[in-house]
Amino acid sequence: FDSKLTGPQFVELHLMCEEHYAQLSLGVDEIAETIRTLGFAAPATYRAFAELSSVKEIDGVPEATEMVTILMQAHETVVRTSRAVLKIAQQADDESSASVIGDRMRAHEKTGWLPRAPL
Repeated sequence: FDSKLTGPQFVELHLMCEEHYAQLSLGVDEIAETIRTLGFAAPATYRAFAELSSVKEIDGVPEATEMVTILMQAHETVVRTSRAVLKIAQQADDESSASVIGDRMRAHEKTGWLPRAPL
């Protein structure tokens, strides 16, 4: 959403989006490394990640407040997906994957909460 921002909250939301991008980039890398460690090929393109994602892309340019709401909902979706996948990793006694999933889940819980402040 960063390139679509306009309005009086531009600076604050721009900085928030930059932080989100940085965290997501690290998360994607960590998840890809975990997938490779398990002996599988990790998705290598944005299209591949988008097809696997539980968060769907948004068409159009929503207003700033709606963008923040969409971001919060996306983080909540990732947390729900993480909880389900965490159970699978735990049942498989895959502690390494469970650790990565737990770390990502906590990051999304925190990051999903932070955007509520500007509303």
